Amino acid sequence: MLIDQHQRVHNYLRISLTDACNFRCFYCMPNEEVEVSPMSKLMSKDEIVAFATLFVSLGVDKIRLTGGEPLVRKDFAEIILALSALPVTLSITTNGVLVHKYIEVFKQAQLRSINVSLDTLNAATFLALTKRDQFQQVKDNIELLIAHNFSVKINVVTMNGINHQEINSFVRWTQAEPIHVRFIEFMPFSQNQWMSQKVFTFQQILQTIGHEFSYIKIKDGKNDTTKKYKVLNHAGTFAIISTMTAPFCGNCNRLRLTADGKMKNCLFSKTETDLLTLMRSGMNMIDAITQNVLLKEKALGGQLLTDFTQIETQELENRSMIAIGG
Repeated sequence: MLIDQHQRVHNYLRISLTDACNFRCFYCMPNEEVEVSPMSKLMSKDEIVAFATLFVSLGVDKIRLTGGEPLVRKDFAEIILALSALPVTLSITTNGVLVHKYIEVFKQAQLRSINVSLDTLNAATFLALTKRDQFQQVKDNIELLIAHNFSVKINVVTMNGINHQEINSFVRWTQAEPIHVRFIEFMPFSQNQWMSQKVFTFQQILQTIGHEFSYIKIKDGKNDTTKKYKVLNHAGTFAIISTMTAPFCGNCNRLRLTADGKMKNCLFSKTETDLLTLMRSGMNMIDAITQNVLLKEKALGGQLLTDFTQIETQELENRSMIAIGG
């Protein structure tokens, strides 16, 4: 088992397949001209499978594929089908625009849970956020996933003054559709235009929803990052990921592997372990992995203050979100 100094057991690995994306959301990447890594610097399909197999031998039983946008990787189908042979629960986070091309691959891989990032239900706002006119394609693909009985979670980065006024529109969506909407507090990363004034808090989200809906709290899982709720008589649910105002680090079981093979024990960790170089050098990686886990900070990578309004983004030591993996 992979256990840190705070006695947290880690059984969940998030693997980024690429730092490339076909969208340009400002909160994820610095700008339109962002440089992506050459394929030689990224993990190959065989290396990804080898890493996953090693982590499974160390107790990992859940793997999520992320990016960038994982579906832009040309060998995506080969990767997910290879990983589906492992004794893990497999899931994926995507922006949804290419989903229609991979429905049958998802089924072959016995994938059941898919997270789709969608921050607005307005086509004009979607274009402003992503720099791409693809709203209807994403919406159609979400409906396609629902029609094929996938469990669909919608990730909504909620930003004050940008899309916070759409919160109840997303909750209305859960009335007829069995989707799970997750409102995410805006988090700071390298060059992502974060300001504390843009954070629309957990409490503000609940107050906004409460103005229109009566809802109940539903049970959270032991390692959930979300606080889950349900509007009575709605087919779906909603939840809040309150990283900035009510962190959930106490039961964290997550580890991350970036597309270039660096291991991060927290989304906000300062340090990384270069596993890919160790692998390509033929060196044993188990000690490096266990040491990386052991040194995990108690909360938020040891970087973010309890009061998010006092965070100085220029002092953070981290990558951009797209370079880490969602």
